[in-house]
Amino acid sequence: MKLKSIILSFITCISLVKAQFFPKHYTKEQMILAQQWVDTTYNNLSQDERLGQLFIVALYTNKGEKHIEEVSNIIKNDKIGGIILMQDDAERQFRLVRDLQKTSKIPMLVGIDAEWGLYQRFSTGYKFPWAITLGAIQNKNLIYQMAKMIANDCKNLGINWNFAPVVDINTNSDNPIIGNRSFGSDVDNVTISAINYANGLQDQNVMASIKHFPGHGDTNTDSHLDLPIVNHPISRLNSIELAPFNKLINNNIGGIMVAHIYVPALEKQKNTPASISKTIVTDLLKNKLGYKGIIITDALNMGAVAKKYPAGELDALAFKAGNDIMLFSQAVSEGKKLIQKAIDSGEIPQQRVEESVKKILLTKYFLGLDKYSEPKTPSNINKLINTNQHRKLSISLYENAITLLKNDSSFLPLQKEEKYYFLPMEEAGYSTLYQEINKNKNIILITEKDLGNLPENAKIIISLHKDNSTAYKPYKISDKTKNIIYNISKKYNILLNIQGSPYALKDLNINNISSVLISYENNEDALTATAHAMLGETNIIGRLSVSIGSLFPSGSGIDLIKK
Repeated sequence: MKLKSIILSFITCISLVKAQFFPKHYTKEQMILAQQWVDTTYNNLSQDERLGQLFIVALYTNKGEKHIEEVSNIIKNDKIGGIILMQDDAERQFRLVRDLQKTSKIPMLVGIDAEWGLYQRFSTGYKFPWAITLGAIQNKNLIYQMAKMIANDCKNLGINWNFAPVVDINTNSDNPIIGNRSFGSDVDNVTISAINYANGLQDQNVMASIKHFPGHGDTNTDSHLDLPIVNHPISRLNSIELAPFNKLINNNIGGIMVAHIYVPALEKQKNTPASISKTIVTDLLKNKLGYKGIIITDALNMGAVAKKYPAGELDALAFKAGNDIMLFSQAVSEGKKLIQKAIDSGEIPQQRVEESVKKILLTKYFLGLDKYSEPKTPSNINKLINTNQHRKLSISLYENAITLLKNDSSFLPLQKEEKYYFLPMEEAGYSTLYQEINKNKNIILITEKDLGNLPENAKIIISLHKDNSTAYKPYKISDKTKNIIYNISKKYNILLNIQGSPYALKDLNINNISSVLISYENNEDALTATAHAMLGETNIIGRLSVSIGSLFPSGSGIDLIKK
């Protein structure tokens, strides 16, 4: 009988990991040991402790000691399964995670949104390119290397789960929340970029989580504020929105995050978010698509759901829908009570708790939390997560992303014997680019006031520098800039460089512009990479990550190989 039980446990374990994160080197014997630990641990938990595993709460270092004490009490009293780290002090976060893990009966999952590195949450971390930039890179191994470095940064802070990558298909240039966070508008490109990102994390034993199921790319509303609607028929959803999830679902992806979006074609009950839709989470994601890994809600404090559903009740609705973990719970204790009430009434079977908790425990085992030991405090965490190696890789990523869309007059690469005029426009800084390309002192900095005094054969670099201080800044070019570009392009030979989203091209008339360069972002690394490209010091081999109408479809680009 005991042997039969072990065999059944092994079969269960194998069926789970077909679509759940697990270390690739694991043997059959190790898998049996993993399942045995899960079963024993689960049986030794009280029902209250089991329910606690279903919740993750947020931990900030910039909200004061009262907040930290509140989180500590939730960990102690409600026995929660994990925390998500928010702003802003990396060293303080490390110490808090270390100390809070001591108070937890079962070591916690420690998550973070670090899509472009720890910088997304910690100002001292290194900022890597956004996904829209990464999507332009043809050598996807570079994305793998970046994710690997992010994973190591995570581990230095005691983080074992990165809520990334985003696999939403960017088909709406006006999307206020996805935009730069998406790898692009082509399903295949998004998929291959995402799998390299996820593998880079998970090969370092930091779990990935693709998001936002069933697809948040084509929305006009920020789900942090209100409920977006994705109003497409099933045929379109299957070919675009759902496609990357369907393709990635059996690739060892540890988690899938469910969005707070309303999709009428998938959920008939009006204005029901996907995150609390049994039809979407259980019937579609779990049963039809066959996903066996951890299903986690998007943050439950977001306006799309928090405005409509009381805290606690929202947690219970999310669990009933089929989610394993309620992220950013605002009322753990109340949520646990309501889930237990539903179990007692027969609305939720106890088996649902067992299924979710055992998935969570198995993940914790694979992440090494069964043998958790207190990490040694690094001598200087801020230096560890911001090094010259980070910068070198970052510049390489930007160099490989830069995309040449037109070079009709062979404007590029810049020639030492030629004189050029450099006209920076829009709101962000440009000095790094100008200084780098002006090494030979043949680039003259001008303003729009100088345009009437230039020689007839002048070659002008018009460089548009957009504010990239956050991923959510608008891409649009001012009417003043558009008019200047249009007027001078009729008279002079122009290289148009866009240090910002390629969507800026949507509103520009470039018929008379001979050369167009997309550099995607405006920061020191991106500006340095652009200079290298303009000077012919690196190959220009990027491909457009999003479609710009019919003029430049996704994948457009011209190779310019250095001599």
